Amino acid sequence: MNMNVVLLSLCQALLTTGNILLVSVTALIGRDMAPSAALITLPVAMQFVGLMAATIPASLVMKRIGRKNGFYLGTTIGIAGAFTCIFALDGNQFDLFCLGTFLLGIGIGFGTLYRFAAVEVCAPDQKNRAISMVMAGGVLAAVAGPALAVSSQGWVEDIPFQGAFIGLLGLYIIALLLLSLIRIPPVSADEHHGEARPIAEIISQPNFIGAVVAAMVGYAVMNLLMTATPLAMQRCGYSFGSVANVIEWHVLGMFLPSFFTGSLVNRFGIKPMIYSGAVLIMGCIAINMTGTSEWHFFAALLLLGVGWNFMFIPATQLLTGTYKPAEKAKSQAANEFLVFGVVTLSALTSGWLEDALGWFTMNWMMLPVVLWAVAVVYLMDKKAKATVSAVS
Repeated sequence: MNMNVVLLSLCQALLTTGNILLVSVTALIGRDMAPSAALITLPVAMQFVGLMAATIPASLVMKRIGRKNGFYLGTTIGIAGAFTCIFALDGNQFDLFCLGTFLLGIGIGFGTLYRFAAVEVCAPDQKNRAISMVMAGGVLAAVAGPALAVSSQGWVEDIPFQGAFIGLLGLYIIALLLLSLIRIPPVSADEHHGEARPIAEIISQPNFIGAVVAAMVGYAVMNLLMTATPLAMQRCGYSFGSVANVIEWHVLGMFLPSFFTGSLVNRFGIKPMIYSGAVLIMGCIAINMTGTSEWHFFAALLLLGVGWNFMFIPATQLLTGTYKPAEKAKSQAANEFLVFGVVTLSALTSGWLEDALGWFTMNWMMLPVVLWAVAVVYLMDKKAKATVSAVS
């Protein structure tokens, strides 16, 4: 395997470890610091607002200064966010904590492009495997993230969650060191000066719409249920250790399949894999609606993770076939903005939905959303095939 892909996978692992750490503690910090129940997940939402705000600038900045310098910039902003959260927790300042998670979100927004960078450092016939291998870095994160969340509680006396952000700071510093070893090709002449269609024409392609909807719904539903799970579990009386264990297996479900998702896509096709991911997410919803034992939370989130993997990675691959080199930056920017815009909304509303409507009702509401995504992908696939037939 290309060493640059391996290093990108390790950077993805560090980024995802930090994300899991944030998932494990941020909603609980919000519960303790927020002035009202409606604002419990505001720090989580601000993380995704930062991510969404970074999506378009990150792609355009990388086109100008290169992928590697862009990743340096994003990681540095993440370090600033970690420092801000540390100081906010020390002074119990909710507003400052939200600012810190916003900066962390900007850093994460740059990091979401690791999977696209993997395509650029490998041979064309290795594209599917490269995307999967970078995402597979999350397997390490599945173990390290929850373990760090639990162990860091004792690092700072009287401020249980401050240690988590000290650990996060360390992860980002290691990522900076790894980035120095990666060799990413400079921006090509075709990207700078090649022929490019208007963005409206690009995003109106059936396959672009299908890719965005699959990634958007898969990620948003996964994020909403994942973010609300710690709150629901604590409401049911489970310990933080149990919450961390459930999150660990959820993240294993998200990333462990990445070792073979690329092979499955090659064998069965992009659209069948997206459909299978949607079925698994609906299985998660069904389990959540049948009970609240620890086994229910564990099994549901495991399925949710695998379902996200089977929707998101094929959607990424589908997207990469919808643009020319000169259109890459703006196409990826549009995709990331649309996907993570909806994910931000899911993060903002997850705490309110769980508190106001309850765990069962919130899950029930997600079912028609997933079915809608399946219908859109199916109809866009038929439209794309009809267009190809008409041209030929």
